[in-house]
Amino acid sequence: MIRPLSSTDYQQWLGLWNQYLVFYKHTLPLSQTELTFSRLTASESDIHGIVLEEQGVLFGIAHFSFTASTWDENRNLYLEDLFVDPESRGKGHGRALIEAVAAVGKENNASKLYWQTHRDNATAQKLYETLASKSEFVIYEKNL
Repeated sequence: MIRPLSSTDYQQWLGLWNQYLVFYKHTLPLSQTELTFSRLTASESDIHGIVLEEQGVLFGIAHFSFTASTWDENRNLYLEDLFVDPESRGKGHGRALIEAVAAVGKENNASKLYWQTHRDNATAQKLYETLASKSEFVIYEKNL
């Protein structure tokens, strides 16, 4: 079952979030993790979370936010984080989470859903290429 992330999900979400950070070889201070979770579960927040749950156990998460567009009347939907527990992969769960985020976008008249992944994440890219077109744009980042 896919449902919105709830404030009562913190411990299970944290386990998945930490695995996600390890996968991307990234660390965050606990204060940032707690801030992220509070934003994801706050009703007035611009960033949202959904989870994949079975019999009370979370095994997938997706975080997303709407972005204004200078090229379109409607907003776009950015899928920032997507993670499925490694033991649960290969069963269509990542696809289901992406499709659930896309459904939120459609319900809210978003023009498009977009996301990014690491260039070496070939496994994820095999899935993504069945769901969307690879952008012709290259992303640059500058820390501020």
